[in-house]
Amino acid sequence: MSLPASQYSVLDAERIERVDDNTFRCYVYRFKFFNFEVCPVLLVRVEEQPNGCCIKLLSCKLEGSPIVVAQNDKFDASMVNQISCNTNRNDSLVQELTSDAVIEVNIEVPFAFRPIPLGMIESSGTQVLEQILRLMLPRFMAQLAKDYQAWASGDTSRQPLGTGEI
Repeated sequence: MSLPASQYSVLDAERIERVDDNTFRCYVYRFKFFNFEVCPVLLVRVEEQPNGCCIKLLSCKLEGSPIVVAQNDKFDASMVNQISCNTNRNDSLVQELTSDAVIEVNIEVPFAFRPIPLGMIESSGTQVLEQILRLMLPRFMAQLAKDYQAWASGDTSRQPLGTGEI
């Protein structure tokens, strides 16, 4: 994690592409939301820090069903994911990798969804985001650990490790 972001592996070439040294485009998994297909596409910037890095969301666009794509100008999102590597308090030989992510999404409820109670829409949206994070963050952290093991063993190829599968 002390490497500059320009030397990072993209971890999963099926889902992540490098835009420049510190910026990456991430294709989140396609999922169904009220029978519409949705695939968020995130543009993130990685900022190196002394004991890890901070991943900040620069933009989020939706791909998928036409009605979903039409909502791109009706919402905004913010995300900060603080990743750090620290020594375990109980065992100084063990390093712990932690992730602290904060996500906020604001959306104008589309006309088609206005008959649905707002609480139900918010609850469904929250459940979808929680499920995505529950699946993606552990996978991301496992790929990061696997990439570190490859690098620590002398493999400097920085080859992607993922297959795009969840």
